[in-house]
Amino acid sequence: MLKYASALVALAATTSVAQAEDVLLSRRIAKRGLDAEGNYNISFFHVNDVHAHLDEFSSSGTDCTRPERGCFGGYARIKKTIDEQRPKYNDSLWVNVGDEFQGTLFYSYYGGEKIAETINQLGFDAMTLGNHEFDGGDEELAEFLKNITFPVISANIQSDNEVLNKTIKPYHIFQEQGLALIGLTTSDTPAISSPGDGTTFSDEVEAVQGAIDEIKATTNITRIAAITHIGYDKDQDLAKATSGLQLIMGGHSHTLLGDMEDAEGKYPTIVKNKDGDEVFIVSAYRWGEYIGYIDVTYDPEGKILAYHGAPIHLTNTTEQDADLQAQIDSWRGPFEEFAAEVLGVSNVVLEQESCREKECVLGNFMSDAMLDYRADAPSKPAFALINGGGIRAEIDEGDITRGEVLTSFPFGNSLVEMTLSGKDLWDAIEGIVSGVSVTNGEEVSNFFQVSKNIKIQYNPENGNGTKLVSVKIGEEELVNDTEYTFVTLDFLAGGGDNFFAPTTDFVSLATQDEVLVNYIKKVTPVEAKLEGRIEEVDGQRQGNGGGNGTSPDETEGAAASLLPSFMAAGAGLLVAALAL
Repeated sequence: MLKYASALVALAATTSVAQAEDVLLSRRIAKRGLDAEGNYNISFFHVNDVHAHLDEFSSSGTDCTRPERGCFGGYARIKKTIDEQRPKYNDSLWVNVGDEFQGTLFYSYYGGEKIAETINQLGFDAMTLGNHEFDGGDEELAEFLKNITFPVISANIQSDNEVLNKTIKPYHIFQEQGLALIGLTTSDTPAISSPGDGTTFSDEVEAVQGAIDEIKATTNITRIAAITHIGYDKDQDLAKATSGLQLIMGGHSHTLLGDMEDAEGKYPTIVKNKDGDEVFIVSAYRWGEYIGYIDVTYDPEGKILAYHGAPIHLTNTTEQDADLQAQIDSWRGPFEEFAAEVLGVSNVVLEQESCREKECVLGNFMSDAMLDYRADAPSKPAFALINGGGIRAEIDEGDITRGEVLTSFPFGNSLVEMTLSGKDLWDAIEGIVSGVSVTNGEEVSNFFQVSKNIKIQYNPENGNGTKLVSVKIGEEELVNDTEYTFVTLDFLAGGGDNFFAPTTDFVSLATQDEVLVNYIKKVTPVEAKLEGRIEEVDGQRQGNGGGNGTSPDETEGAAASLLPSFMAAGAGLLVAALAL
């Protein structure tokens, strides 16, 4: 017990460890290693969804240019922390849960080369693949995997690519620890990334249960864990639908777990499996801002008796590995030339200054690029919507460079698709134009921009909750009970700016800046303009909103022409109509 306690004291001395920690004490004495009763203690460290953030970053995910405002993560900090922590434990495993690709210039410029060079220095024991590892196709991923020096595992990937088939295994047995680790990649990958036609992704539950059954049939292993790039909600579904799995270290949904502010769940989240046994689920947010840490004690049957742990937050106060940081700094040199690349030409100024207040030209152009990106998707999204505050600079008339795109859209946000009913979509837009959410009564902190195929009319003079006058999708009024799929940003889907009720029920697609880069190349010369997509009118909402009322054409006559019609029907009808 003293040895276990001393390790906890050592960990607590690390200032980066979150203050609040979940602790479950076993009925038995938890000892590090194997005790007289056959109980075994092992520590796990994990990271997920780094998305090419090799270097430290600001809270928005952009380069750290103002350290006094706070900078986070970076693989130099991750390496220093792991190198200091792991020697304190007799047995530990350090795993990567995927999505190393896509998100910064380290990937956009170098592909997977510098990512591989970096993570090979981290001493990972295993890695699973995220959907973004397939963004450049099977051959790019194959080149990346050729350079990786640790096991890569995913139980549900089958590929006719020689390198992928040879390299990716369903699980890895750690003989010294007497533990099997299964990998898993979201089966949605073909719809949201670019794997080859010969690379397929089988059902997650069937793949994991099949791997568990094979491990039990061919080995004496009882301790089985998984690294899963499928998302927090699906991790819970996986745990409930399988037997024989005790620990899931997840990624994909960028979920913050722990006792810190804004956490979406407990670290670990505990659910029961098919046999009624507890399964422990952990995840470490995104971009390498946190390292996940959980210490578990297994009984001889492979069930977890005790746990201790919390995410480790990597901030300005966390020391960096000097050698690795020097390497990362040196790789930045070629970015200047990369940023100077001319993508196309604009015949107009892509104006940004008014984007936080009303329809703006650059907002229209970016939204159209997002809609065009998903134009051929099976979901057939109806429109795109973004936040005006995410547009940071205008793009001048003339040549458009990659650097201008990155300056205008610096946050590295990913595109996602959402589906809402007409009623919920009406309420969300009402909250935006009112500045107060219909669903939670809290402030909506930004304005919006939309693509073609949607037209919004609102009256800023009306009271909050009644400003929205009309929403048209195509030529049709919004209908309450119709489901509408649209393209937006992961930031907004997760509750950013309070546009929508926060959700993790989405998958990240390509980053916003890369979508715009490709769209500029496609449509150059650019001729974007204001089109009246978001329009102020002097009118009142008809019907009950969401599309059961009169079309906007009938409301454009303004309150001056609308009120006499109501008054002619009597004062009682007027009051009732204005209360809607």
